[in-house]
Amino acid sequence: MSESKTYPTGGEFLLQETAPADVFTPEDFSENQRMIAQAARDFIEQKIAPRTEELEYKGNTALGEPLLKEAGEMGLLMVDVPEAYGGMGADKATVMVVSEIISWSGSFAVSHGAQSGIGTLPIVYFGTPEQKSKYLPRLATGELLTAYALTEPGSGSDALAASTTAVLNDTGTHFMLNGVKQYITNAGYADMFIVFAKIDGKHFSAFIVEKAFGGVSIGAEEKKMGIKGSSTCQVILEDCPVPVENLLGEAGKGHVIAFNILNVGRFKLGASSVGGCKIALENAVPYTSERHQFGEPINSFGLIRSKIADVAARTFLAESMVYRTAGLLDRAIGTLDKSAPDYDLQSILKVEEFSIECSMIKVYATEAMALAGEEGVQMLGGYGYCSDYVLERLYRDERINRIFEGTNEINRMIIPGMIMRKAMKGELPFLQAAQAVAGELLEMPSFGDVGEPSFLEDETKLVVNMKKTALAALGIAAQKFGANLKDHQEVLADAADIITEAYACESALLRTKKKAGNDGQEAASLMADMLTLALHDAMETVGIKARQLLANTLEGDELRAMGAGLRRLVKHDPVGREKLHGRIAEAVIAVGKYPF
Repeated sequence: MSESKTYPTGGEFLLQETAPADVFTPEDFSENQRMIAQAARDFIEQKIAPRTEELEYKGNTALGEPLLKEAGEMGLLMVDVPEAYGGMGADKATVMVVSEIISWSGSFAVSHGAQSGIGTLPIVYFGTPEQKSKYLPRLATGELLTAYALTEPGSGSDALAASTTAVLNDTGTHFMLNGVKQYITNAGYADMFIVFAKIDGKHFSAFIVEKAFGGVSIGAEEKKMGIKGSSTCQVILEDCPVPVENLLGEAGKGHVIAFNILNVGRFKLGASSVGGCKIALENAVPYTSERHQFGEPINSFGLIRSKIADVAARTFLAESMVYRTAGLLDRAIGTLDKSAPDYDLQSILKVEEFSIECSMIKVYATEAMALAGEEGVQMLGGYGYCSDYVLERLYRDERINRIFEGTNEINRMIIPGMIMRKAMKGELPFLQAAQAVAGELLEMPSFGDVGEPSFLEDETKLVVNMKKTALAALGIAAQKFGANLKDHQEVLADAADIITEAYACESALLRTKKKAGNDGQEAASLMADMLTLALHDAMETVGIKARQLLANTLEGDELRAMGAGLRRLVKHDPVGREKLHGRIAEAVIAVGKYPF
């Protein structure tokens, strides 16, 4: 590697073993983090819950403005803002905790994320001292409400194709901005916007635009499938004069801001989606105890128990990878000099090192929530389809998660793409590791002595083989296609799914081992059951994806030889899913919600 690091960098989990003691888990929350979480719960109970009908079913988006100001008064908008500018300057684990808890507020969670996250963080990380002093204290309290204006009618995933322009006026004092931004959260009442535009139609840049500057008009509220209580409008810029001192970051470097802020948004969305999974369980499981058919509660039936267990296990994996990544980010940021004038900028560059993990979290957690919403509605049957029950709203709301903050398709391209980019830059010795595994595939298998099995020994071996499969599959594709690999999207997507499953399963494995090490194996038995259930499902997925990738990459004898080797890696004995489902469901039913 090009430099020696005192912490594991992004993507490095594929290449090395991680000690359970080195991962951050929800069991490690501090008392302060628990207090902040409780403050968020109190806000939701006191301020959001009484307005649920207005927000979620009548779509009163105007409520977002007073609610954000009330959240500011309670300190819930300042978690990411540095202490020097009136904020909390919290670590990433605390940020994730707040994001997860705020998810219970429904549509307001989207409004909150736009204000405290993507609408504020560009200034936190890239603003000048003057910009920070002017805006951050008021953003942290909710005095100023903000929005992030990147997407346009003609450019969504391809953000750099934006057509909004910024032209310097004759006196050199202002940029004149012209263009239309689409699907902008909080636009209906925002006082300011982080706007991306091309200077002279060429240089993609970011600007802090106050509505009071003039030349800013807001379109009608979009009529949406879900998140109905959040404001979503067009922002129209017509000769909007923006002072030159409101250029954010460097001219022509807007992509650095846009992509780095999206990284933060993705891992926050992962935490929010974990919260969504827990909401589904908490609203579905008690119903399955109360609802009787054929003289029995419906959760006594195997197919309902399997749904409860599958959602709980997927939630456990998503939660484990979310907080493991928070710990990685905090460890990396912890190496910086907090007194340095560029500390905030260096912090976001540390986050950028983990863009692979941020994208994996976004994909895995949002799809876990999709499963939770789907199965939650199904468990309620006809009642789940009615708006009197939370699952109906959750089912509609979750769908947007797989679209915004970069579609899951785009994030699937990012995962292997960033691994290969880091490999080419010498930041990750991926190719050497991939070649070594590919060599193993062509060798005769070895048969070691079988001794007394240790705790999670089989699961540990499966995770190791899953990581080897990821290395081999992407390595083979990279060798075959070279620089043209980027054009083979199905191959990249298969590789991304293998890598993501490996990260999710290893995160849950390490968390379970850490729990067992601290509190004993019996205390970790439910975690172990969830891990085993999800891991064997993941191995099936990995096997399918690996075969698809090889078939799209190789042919003839080469395909047969590599295919035989990969079959050895993904081979696993089946487990008794019915028993696992039963034990997991019983534990979830006993508490009526996610059990951890």
